[in-house]
Amino acid sequence: MILKNIEYIFENKPINRTKTKPRVEDKLNLLNILKKEIQNLDNCELKSHAKNFVFNDGSYESKIMIVGEGPGEKEDELGKPFVGDAGMLLNKMLKAININRDKIYITNVVNFRPPNNRKPEAKEITRYSSYLRKHISIIDPKILILLGSTAMESLFGSNIKISRERGKWKEVIINNKVYLTMVSFHPAYLLRQPEQKKHSWTDLKEIRKKIDELKLNI
Repeated sequence: MILKNIEYIFENKPINRTKTKPRVEDKLNLLNILKKEIQNLDNCELKSHAKNFVFNDGSYESKIMIVGEGPGEKEDELGKPFVGDAGMLLNKMLKAININRDKIYITNVVNFRPPNNRKPEAKEITRYSSYLRKHISIIDPKILILLGSTAMESLFGSNIKISRERGKWKEVIINNKVYLTMVSFHPAYLLRQPEQKKHSWTDLKEIRKKIDELKLNI
C-alpha cells in the first residue's frame, strides 16, 4: 500500500531522549521519601522537643525556593513554615516585589523547632544540610533565596558573615548542578533590627530584577 500526502519534517537537531528535569509525579514521590527520611531521624534533640514536623509550604513546581532557619512557636503549632510574625513580614516583603507567597516554595534548614527558639547548633546545621541539599535538588529552583545566617551556613559554611555576603549573587553546586543563590536577612532578624530593612529592600529589588531577566513566570 502506498501512502500519499504525508508530510515528513526533518530537523538537524538530535532528539533529546534524556530527561534532566523531574516530572511532577517524580517530585512528589521524592519529596515524600525525603520527608519520611527526616521524620525517622534518630538521636535528634530537635525532634524530641518539637510538637510537629515542619517540612514545606507553597508550590513544588516553583522556580523560586526560599530557605529559612527553623520553625518557631507558631510554625511548630501549625506544622507550616513562616506562619508567625516573621512569616507575616515575609509575605509583605514578597508582595512588595509582586510575588504571591503561594507561587514560591518555602522550607527551613531544620524541620523541628529548636528548644526555646534557640539558633540551631553547628552540628545540627551540618546534619540537616545533607537533607536540605536533597530538598533543593528535588525542587530544582532557578533562584534560591537563603534567609538568615543559619541558611547561609548550611550551604556555604560558617567562615563567612551574612552582613558581608547578603545582597550578592552566589553559586552553590548540588549534585553537579549550579544554583543561583541570594543571601538576605531573616524576617525575624528584621523584626528585632528594623533599621536593617533598607538592606533587605535592596536585596528584594535585585531578586525581582533577576526574575525579570530570567523571564520567570511567578
